[in-house]
Amino acid sequence: MSKDVLIKNATVINEGHRAEKDVLISGERISRIDSDISTDTNTEVLDAKGLLLLPGLIDDQVHFRQPGLTHKADIATESAAAVAGGITSFMEMPNTIPQTLTQDLLDEKYALGAEHARANYSFFMGVSNENIEEVLKTDFNKVCGLKIFMGSSTGDMLVDDREVLETIFSKARGLIAVHCEDEATVRKNTETAKARFGEDIPMAQHPVIRDAEACYRSSSLAVSLAKKHGARLHILHISTAKELELFSSEPTTKKKRITAEACVHHLWFSEEDYATKGSHIKWNPAVKKRSDRDALRKALSTDLIDVLATDHAPHTKEEKSNSYLTCPSGGPLVQHALPAWLELTAQGVIDVETIVRKGCHMPAEIFGIKERGYIREGYYADLVLVDPDSPWTVSTDNILYKCGWSPFEGTTFRHAVKHTFINGHHVYDQGRLDQSFRGMRLEFSHE
Repeated sequence: MSKDVLIKNATVINEGHRAEKDVLISGERISRIDSDISTDTNTEVLDAKGLLLLPGLIDDQVHFRQPGLTHKADIATESAAAVAGGITSFMEMPNTIPQTLTQDLLDEKYALGAEHARANYSFFMGVSNENIEEVLKTDFNKVCGLKIFMGSSTGDMLVDDREVLETIFSKARGLIAVHCEDEATVRKNTETAKARFGEDIPMAQHPVIRDAEACYRSSSLAVSLAKKHGARLHILHISTAKELELFSSEPTTKKKRITAEACVHHLWFSEEDYATKGSHIKWNPAVKKRSDRDALRKALSTDLIDVLATDHAPHTKEEKSNSYLTCPSGGPLVQHALPAWLELTAQGVIDVETIVRKGCHMPAEIFGIKERGYIREGYYADLVLVDPDSPWTVSTDNILYKCGWSPFEGTTFRHAVKHTFINGHHVYDQGRLDQSFRGMRLEFSHE
């Protein structure tokens, strides 16, 4: 039996409030929260005076590249980086090799998660134009949701058959997560760029090629389908001010039918950064105008944006050094997302309570995750302790991603993750990671 752990004197930020509290962990769960908890000699005490205690972050969008693309990343390396960044649960996407388009392949990914994940995990079921029968077998009490690429050339996972979309939106009994960019618009803009630049298209053309109109056309279609069929829709990585018009500011609960997510790169970078960052900020959807970034930041203070996430999507340095047309989109983010969001609090853009709400509470509510996302007695002890005054600079020496690089290299963050607990286990302790630990499969309730 492991010892109970008592976290003393932490500044607990939870459910819109902050207060200095003690938190007692017994086994996998939080057993008590109080202003002054006494202990016995069998209890391990961690004095957290001056530290912020947050619920563990729940990242609803990562690409950990296993199976089939493990030269870029794998579940073990990327989940370890996530834990070091305060992320205690992740939901991973289906565009691996093979793509997760059957229930058998989905089961195989869950087996990989059980074997390798250093954090709690779930995996999306993928949708194509050809696998409706498999999709409709999905058990949403055990699987976080369906993933549809409504635009974006991702093998044969581009779903552009209107009949297929109507069927999924009308018959799926769980959450539908969508990547929204209109493929026809992207292709047209690509041809325009080729006519102007030939094969040597500058990286700064990325937000011109994958422009706001491409995003809005696809997002508005998804919203119209969801409203028509009463589907549960979650639109991933919103990147434009225009798309915000599609969403309601009603409070985020399990009953909200259409929700939206913003990712760290769209909140941090703007098109001005292509000059220095180049391909390292090439994502789909593209990082766009400063005005888009500022609109997304503002939307965090309302419920137009419901969730914070990463869209962690590593590629090797060699792959990212390719020219525009052959350079893959995406980059690694899980280790640095929380420090980046907390840096925005230091800049007065958002507050820590908003980060906790959008990065912990709301993912739990939207996906119906059982007993996680909050600091509550009886809930799993998924907890993160952050030092708000411990400056550090991102460098190749402290990057944990398998790909070995970060778009934040050279950035100094004021906040540092010091401790991460998952299911009551002290997994990350001031730079030391317990590599023997394995997370749990997330469970869901849709009552």
